[in-house]
Amino acid sequence: MLNKTKIGLFLLLAFSSAQGEAALPLQVEGEQLPTLAPMLERSMPAVVNISTSTHVRMQDNPLLNDPVFRHFFGIPNNPRQQQRNSLGSGVIIDKDEGYVLTNNHVIDKADKITVTLSDGRQLNAKLLGTDPEADVAVIQIPADNLSALKLADSSQLKVGDFVVAIGNPFGLGQTVTSGIVSALGRSGLGIEGYEDFIQTDASINPGNSGGALVNLRGEFVGMNTAILAPSGGNVGIGFAIPSNMAIKLMESLVQHGEVRRGLLGVTTQDLTPELVKAFNLKGQHGAVVSRVEAGSPAEKAGIEPGDIIVAVNGQDIRNGSSQIRTAISLLQVGDTADIDVMRGDSRLSLQAVIGKPKRPEIAGDKIHPIMKGVTLGVTGKGQIEGVLLEKIEPKSYAWKTGLRPGDIIVSANRYRVRNLDEFKQVVNPQAALLINLQRNGEGFFVVLQ
Repeated sequence: MLNKTKIGLFLLLAFSSAQGEAALPLQVEGEQLPTLAPMLERSMPAVVNISTSTHVRMQDNPLLNDPVFRHFFGIPNNPRQQQRNSLGSGVIIDKDEGYVLTNNHVIDKADKITVTLSDGRQLNAKLLGTDPEADVAVIQIPADNLSALKLADSSQLKVGDFVVAIGNPFGLGQTVTSGIVSALGRSGLGIEGYEDFIQTDASINPGNSGGALVNLRGEFVGMNTAILAPSGGNVGIGFAIPSNMAIKLMESLVQHGEVRRGLLGVTTQDLTPELVKAFNLKGQHGAVVSRVEAGSPAEKAGIEPGDIIVAVNGQDIRNGSSQIRTAISLLQVGDTADIDVMRGDSRLSLQAVIGKPKRPEIAGDKIHPIMKGVTLGVTGKGQIEGVLLEKIEPKSYAWKTGLRPGDIIVSANRYRVRNLDEFKQVVNPQAALLINLQRNGEGFFVVLQ
């Protein structure tokens, strides 16, 4: 171990070298200088480069949507497509199964995913599951002589810990940058739906997404995800998803192909100085419960409006509502959540059994009056993306027209629709409605007027 005098000499020589006055020595007083090379030699083979190709339908002039116009001018009916390519990074977590963890935005809507290993091998990858809200995805490659990163407990990280980012910035190939943990538990940034980021000043650039953030032992502590870059380049503020959160989501994706988030049933708001004063609180940590959903797990557990949630499963709430939302998002239906609340001067420990979330649905006549008697929802995992006809009253116009529960609306007025919001945007309540339905693998058009 180098003493302070030797470290000072090392820094002085390093500075002198930067000024062109002396070469950096390999040893100081006969002792080897500190280096990350041995650790990186072990870690870098577990970080892969990911390239994707996606075929995107090009937007045509509205006139080209008219079949008569296309026939008159001899325009083929096949839609024009353009291939788009993107680059990113990934981390091999399980070498025996070939599981690779990456960001959802790296492989989103990709038709083909290619993984390049550090030894130059290129492998086709299979998508196992994605979680767009947390920006996590899992792909699988053939498990042939792979290397995997050891996992670290990210809850043990401290501000000031040294970390190293490994990835594929700008498509240059594997690159390593180092820095420290600048902050923990960053949330409310609006980058993802669920946020609990590690902030680091290790340089993270485009293409690093999905790469590894490791400690000085080469253990996986986080997945590089985003940068704060007003000018488009690195400014020393990067964000990584903690390893504990990423692995928890990965396990669900591998097992179910999706993250089955449960429901607690509370609405909370961050504490402000005014609320702290109004509730006569001694501390400023936690979030106040503003609403409890009737019949929800929260109500059954005894949580009441006005309670201050100060801890979830033993984790103190220091970042308000967003931290509670993220903590609950990692729990699945049937899991037990230990909720600590302040009620007046008393601290209560309550238990809630996480329930099944309600699927979004809406009455059809709220979008178009002609769809009165229809309950609309969204399709689930494994189905074609679209608007699901959940229920239809037998005496309704929609039923008489031939619509049936289970039909999926995939386009309306010749616009592709994947959810209720997109459906609303393309519907004119004062005009006829042309919808393209999918039923048992077959498609057909229906005009409602």
